[in-house]
Amino acid sequence: MNNLIEKKILLIICGGISAYKSLELIRLLKKKGAEVKTILTESAKEFVTPLSIASLSQDKVYDDLFSAENEAEMNHISLSRWADVILVAPITANTISKLSNGSANDLASTVILASDKDIFLTPAMNVRMWEHSSTKENLSKLKSFNYKIIGPEIGDMACGEYGEGKMTEPNKIITEIENYFSNLKTNKKFKVLITAGPTHEYIDPVRFISNRSSGKQGFEIAKSLSKKGFETTLISGPSNLEINKNVNLIKVETAKQMFEAVQDNLPVDVAIFSAAVSDFKIKEKKEKKIKKEDFLNLTLEKNVDILHYVSNHNSLRPKLVIGFAAETDDLKENAEVKLIEKNCDWIIANDVSKKSIGFDSDFNEVEIFYKDTKIKNENLSKKKKSAIADEIIDRVINQLN
Repeated sequence: MNNLIEKKILLIICGGISAYKSLELIRLLKKKGAEVKTILTESAKEFVTPLSIASLSQDKVYDDLFSAENEAEMNHISLSRWADVILVAPITANTISKLSNGSANDLASTVILASDKDIFLTPAMNVRMWEHSSTKENLSKLKSFNYKIIGPEIGDMACGEYGEGKMTEPNKIITEIENYFSNLKTNKKFKVLITAGPTHEYIDPVRFISNRSSGKQGFEIAKSLSKKGFETTLISGPSNLEINKNVNLIKVETAKQMFEAVQDNLPVDVAIFSAAVSDFKIKEKKEKKIKKEDFLNLTLEKNVDILHYVSNHNSLRPKLVIGFAAETDDLKENAEVKLIEKNCDWIIANDVSKKSIGFDSDFNEVEIFYKDTKIKNENLSKKKKSAIADEIIDRVINQLN
């Protein structure tokens, strides 16, 4: 089945001898029924002409960030929003370096930086450039920013050398993009529920018990789910974070409200509980603000256990139930106990005693514990929470399929 019909592909061509392959790439994309728009970097014009690109794509070629005509017709923001995906083929060591440092000094890099879509990079360079430690470091950084890398291949190069660095052939690139859209189509049949953020348990109208959860990891997981085609509902405790408009966002404050929202949105295929729900609530909330001079004696009682309720439900239990465990010590032991006691399929645990990850940080490092003993526990090393989210959802997709 052709998964490229009417798909919008923004192709960015960088300067390198492999740029000639972009012509075949455009031809194959058009043959598959895709709509193609192109951006040429200044150096790319030394290898392919705007006229040849325009003839094949049947559309104008964009190349100047400061063109009044381009900005009036479709500025760099609109161009990045137009695309279903962005494909950079070839991408040079220079452009890889620019992107890894967040540079935006031409139309190509500005569009990429302004994009909210998945971006595929197809490297092509001399073997020594590819093997250079700075290139490897830059690519590692880009992977942590959720860029998807295709290739390169091993083979003979235009410079006469042999090794890794040769651009992947256009037909293989097409296959990668088709598989991407195929997965999106498959994922659309699955409904996913995710909880995120803290809860507030009120003492009186102005004071509450809570925790340090920012909700960042849960929001990134919801973004990843949505990007990969899942029908996504996010139930969030108090947070100022923003989410994609195609995610069904339900805002709550207390554990009780979160529990009721979860109940209202079952059944689902997958439930991911990343929220840091307060374990306790005030037994008797005061109706008026407590004054300093008032005697204060707080009586706590246990909150509803949302994860346990869902994972043990007879008729509404999702196919996959994933819980989170934020630990300060004995991470492995505590996670394994929670996995059994809550009857989860997975527990994703992180050590929140480390200041550089976890609460309120943009980075995380987690370990996934599986109920299925045939699957080995996995450690996802420190990277941005958005990249951690993508790795988690890739595993969810594998499990569902």
